[in-house]
Amino acid sequence: MTDVESELAHVRECLLNWLLNDALPIWWEVGADKTGGGFHEAIDLAGKPVLGERRARVQARQIFTYAVAGELGWNGPWREAVRHGLDYYVGRYRRPDGLFVNALRADGSPSPTTPHLYEQAFALLALATAGDPALAPVADTVRDRLSTERRGTAGGYTGFADDRFFQSDPHMHLFEAALAWEQLSPDPRWCALADEIAELCLARFMTPNGLLLEYFDATWAPAAGLQGRLAWPGHQFEWAGLLERWALRRGREDVRGIARRLYRYGADHGIDPNRGVAIFELLDDLSVNDAKARLWSQTEWLKAALILARAASGDEREPYLADAIAAAKALTLYFNTPVAGLWRDKLLADGSWVDEPAPASSFYHIIDALRVLAAWPADPMSLLRRTMS
Repeated sequence: MTDVESELAHVRECLLNWLLNDALPIWWEVGADKTGGGFHEAIDLAGKPVLGERRARVQARQIFTYAVAGELGWNGPWREAVRHGLDYYVGRYRRPDGLFVNALRADGSPSPTTPHLYEQAFALLALATAGDPALAPVADTVRDRLSTERRGTAGGYTGFADDRFFQSDPHMHLFEAALAWEQLSPDPRWCALADEIAELCLARFMTPNGLLLEYFDATWAPAAGLQGRLAWPGHQFEWAGLLERWALRRGREDVRGIARRLYRYGADHGIDPNRGVAIFELLDDLSVNDAKARLWSQTEWLKAALILARAASGDEREPYLADAIAAAKALTLYFNTPVAGLWRDKLLADGSWVDEPAPASSFYHIIDALRVLAAWPADPMSLLRRTMS
């Protein structure tokens, strides 16, 4: 074992101990609403749940989290947590047309807004990860309704929080969900969906230099003004990992090169050397637009570095592993909270933290990165034992 691999093993042990002994217990014991069902949006830094509106994405992400906890060998009640989440989520958020509402208000009534693409993507991911064959028709309905009713005229899908802008981000999570489903289901429509989004990304979401952008118009040209210039380092990492996985399955060496270029944009221009963290936002000229550092960006840095390292040759591997160690150390900064198992979300440019509750939505990012870290050097998706027919 090299020194880098030894250090990676050490940070893995520390992070998994925190996950299994601190985070998963408190987010079940405090973060789950045992009376009303589902999961709370946040836990404050005194360890109390935050009451209020509940976004669908949080319910889906917590189902994902506890399903993955089972894969990782957590000895807590992960099956109960998954079933608790599913009963509430499918029972309360699913509309008569088969799509999922965006949120439930504090009084329990559904949000009246049109269902967003982002929420449907996380519905599909949660349903895939839960591993219940009875959920396959529910997922099929979501996929098929998107396919028939949400097609954009220039490709991709519609249904964004701000209808002035088309976004790459919800497509990324739809891609992620399709890749998860193709591991579980023989239905070729999941592979076709993954292929469609990968090709759209390659053709429309990147600048001629290969930088991935966030906001577009209905033709998939960059949006007018500042919005069309924004690039998030965390998404350079996240797309890099997803495209690498897709390219390996499809034998697309050209796309593996693109994934590495995306990673380099994030690593070379999106890491603050003073704080040692991945920042939130660049412009298309690679200058910094927003230097705050969100927790999720650190997890995607860690995950992408490990995914790219896995298929790299010996000489190429060590720099990725060194990056993974740096990302893991950055991530641990966010876990220094008064109550063990919680986290900070936003580190400002001056090194101070935004004083706010720990958002449950971050757990999906955390546990997915730690799943990749725990499985290293294997691909955790190849270790899935659950199949659907």
